[in-house]
Amino acid sequence: MLETILNNIPQRDPFLFIENIIERSEDSITTSKKLTGEEDFFRGHFPNRPVFPGVLMCEAVFQTGALLMALRGQGAENSKTALVTRVQNAKFKNMAKPGDLLMITVDFVEMLANAAFMKGKIKADGKTIMTIEFAATLVENGEV
Repeated sequence: MLETILNNIPQRDPFLFIENIIERSEDSITTSKKLTGEEDFFRGHFPNRPVFPGVLMCEAVFQTGALLMALRGQGAENSKTALVTRVQNAKFKNMAKPGDLLMITVDFVEMLANAAFMKGKIKADGKTIMTIEFAATLVENGEV
């Protein structure tokens, strides 16, 4: 599954925040990320009480959305990359910490011109810890 992810989105370690594809349909995808506690950002966020940064939770959702777009054929043959153009209604309901297995789900809402509108959420231990709405626009790889 990691190979499918790497073949369809440009992010790489240490900035790749999804590891597995759990479930996928035409308009929805769920990926996962296991937080081991060894990730470098935990050293400073926060010492003695490590918390997965909210902005990186957003990024995990965005990467999952880009993967959904690519697998739907909108990033045709890796010639296009999805870039986030709008973020709305981000809500952080709880923290993610070392040891958590994050389940990241993105649902496709609609495509207008070259912009895909999506909704995402992250769950840990079966509880929703973050929700967000966002849009991504496809750009040719040479423009990135």
